[in-house]
Amino acid sequence: MLDKPLYLTFESEAEGDSYAARLDALLDRGIVPTEHRADARVSNIEQLARLFQSEAHPSDKDRSELDVIAKRCGTTPLAAITTKWVDDWISDMKRIDKLAPTSIRAKVGALARCTDWGMRKGLLTMPDHPLRTLPEGYAQYSKNDEALAGVKRVDVERDRRLEEGEFDKALARIELGVLPRKQRPRPLEFQPAVRCAFVVAVETAMRMREQYTLEVDQVDLARSTIFLDKTKNGDKRQVPLSSVAKAELQAYLKVRTLPAGAPANLLYPWWNGESSKRELARTTHFLSKLYGSIFETEGFGDLTFHDLRHEATSRLFERTKLSEAQIMKITGHRSHRMMMRYANLRGSDLATHLW
Repeated sequence: MLDKPLYLTFESEAEGDSYAARLDALLDRGIVPTEHRADARVSNIEQLARLFQSEAHPSDKDRSELDVIAKRCGTTPLAAITTKWVDDWISDMKRIDKLAPTSIRAKVGALARCTDWGMRKGLLTMPDHPLRTLPEGYAQYSKNDEALAGVKRVDVERDRRLEEGEFDKALARIELGVLPRKQRPRPLEFQPAVRCAFVVAVETAMRMREQYTLEVDQVDLARSTIFLDKTKNGDKRQVPLSSVAKAELQAYLKVRTLPAGAPANLLYPWWNGESSKRELARTTHFLSKLYGSIFETEGFGDLTFHDLRHEATSRLFERTKLSEAQIMKITGHRSHRMMMRYANLRGSDLATHLW
């Protein structure tokens, strides 16, 4: 069945016997795994990752994670991705790299999606798929991990919300249209747009990029919705507008102005319409610093624009009777684990109605 003798190296005789048994079972059925065919295009993790990135459509986050994985363990043969290898890799990420659980899950998820694609293309065979059969909590540090790493990393999830008076203070500062500086004040350019984006963020839970890449025809005031076709997750969704968000957008559209040369269909004035990573990153950085300066001026510099998304999602749980699934459709969250953070708010609210 094989075109030439096959030689592989394993950590132990038992691991080698286990792999040989799986391979023999496939060969008995007339199946030659692609990685052992003469015309195999890929044989290790790095080659698979490169092919996956060039032929598939992975997210930017997966691309970044796979680049790191390729540098660290790219020479690992695809045939060696066993349960033991995956367990050892995760242990190394804790005990040597000292990564947070979130980072570990991101890397495992990226490689899992890469190998899923590879199996669909017939590039490798993983009957037990060790990246998909990990136990819940695999990324958390055990006592043994903590002892060997000398540190216990845990996920740090931001839960910063607007405190009493902060919304009004930020709005008042925007209305003034100027930020104080040591030498001379800094005028706040496109003040109506700065105000509108701030209010809409708190009312809709839209991400920063989702807002500044909006075009005017995506805003349907008659139906009180915004249609998003450029989201972080790649999914299209409709965002309903509260009466506050709708009134804010109506007022802004009456005075909306754009810089010279900007695409005439853009809702906001900061993005030049280029979809390059560099230009998107530039715009995000500019707006992050702008709103950070506004919040810092008013004495709450630990607040970020992204925290407004957390505030808006929390309000949907506190102030509405929408189900978790309905709220996820509005906010674009995919993870139920993330939603459980907000569901706790509703539980606390319900407790106030008990005797």
